[in-house]
Amino acid sequence: MTPLPRWVELGVLPLWNLLLALLVAGLVVKVIGHSPMQALSVLLDGALGSARGLGYSLYYATSFIFTGLAVAVAIHAGLFNIGGEGQATLGGVGVALLALWLGAKLPAVVLLPLLVLAAAGFGMAWAALPGYLQAWRGSHVVITTIMFNFLAAGLNGYLLVNWLRPADSMAVESAEFAPSARMPAVHELMASLGVEWPSSPLNLSLLLALAACVFVWWFLWMSAAGYALRAVGSSPRAAHYAGIAPRRQILAAMAVSGALAGLVGINEISGVQGKLTLDFVAGAGFTGIACSLMGRNHPVGIVLAALLFGVLYQGGVEVSFELQGFSREMVVTAQGLIVLFSGALAMVSAPLFAWLHAKVARHG
Repeated sequence: MTPLPRWVELGVLPLWNLLLALLVAGLVVKVIGHSPMQALSVLLDGALGSARGLGYSLYYATSFIFTGLAVAVAIHAGLFNIGGEGQATLGGVGVALLALWLGAKLPAVVLLPLLVLAAAGFGMAWAALPGYLQAWRGSHVVITTIMFNFLAAGLNGYLLVNWLRPADSMAVESAEFAPSARMPAVHELMASLGVEWPSSPLNLSLLLALAACVFVWWFLWMSAAGYALRAVGSSPRAAHYAGIAPRRQILAAMAVSGALAGLVGINEISGVQGKLTLDFVAGAGFTGIACSLMGRNHPVGIVLAALLFGVLYQGGVEVSFELQGFSREMVVTAQGLIVLFSGALAMVSAPLFAWLHAKVARHG
């Protein structure tokens, strides 16, 4: 097959796959007795038609950017990190432990950067363990990261039940954080500036996510460390021959990947919940896999894919409310179709586009 131009591979092909997914999802909606255009209209209006809906969409997208970047860094090193759920959970644990310890002692300007470091550090440590096991013990990172997802959930539950839950509370959650440990919400900042903005979970973690995108771009394509990481991902033997230690790069890739996933704890625990809860990640780690694949493992593509899934999450809730008989599971079906066409079947249409491009080039 003739190689596709970059603008086709990164632009036209993903849009084509998205269109196919929406068409198939529309057929499913039609079969169950609803109007596809009505469902799409309600979805878009619920996600983008108001400031509140937009805030929710961006809030969801923020977590997906973190986990999508985490998956992308690992993939560039030739690894498939599917442990974003566990790494994000440990990031939240790190945020909670530091917030409960120092929340009443430090001002926000000092504490919030420390919480970011705690989230990244705990996520990094949790991902570095599977990285070490693969690099030095031969344990496949896919298997170990799956196991570590369950271990993280168990550890979080143990800490909440036995150590962090207030003695007079039956709820499995920690005590409330001090105000200095809360990431400022966008609507609160707008109110301080005299601008009326509807309340939503959107907080300044969005800016942190965008900064993480810039960091990942610089790290992978502008730094010597990123070049070494990508060299190992392309060919470990060739990289070793060139003097690059594959084991160290595997460990470094997983550490950076885990740090990015751990930042979900800032968005969810510091920015929204204000306390540690049981299942605050809520599938963001697995959605990040779809965002990374759909975004071709590039920060710009990941941002666009995260926005798409943020719209689907928020708009899907509105559709399930507005359309009688349209359940949340049907929205999940639409999301699954997008993952299928944009991830697993991403290159199925590539021969068609290669043929069209070659034909146009011959007659152009």
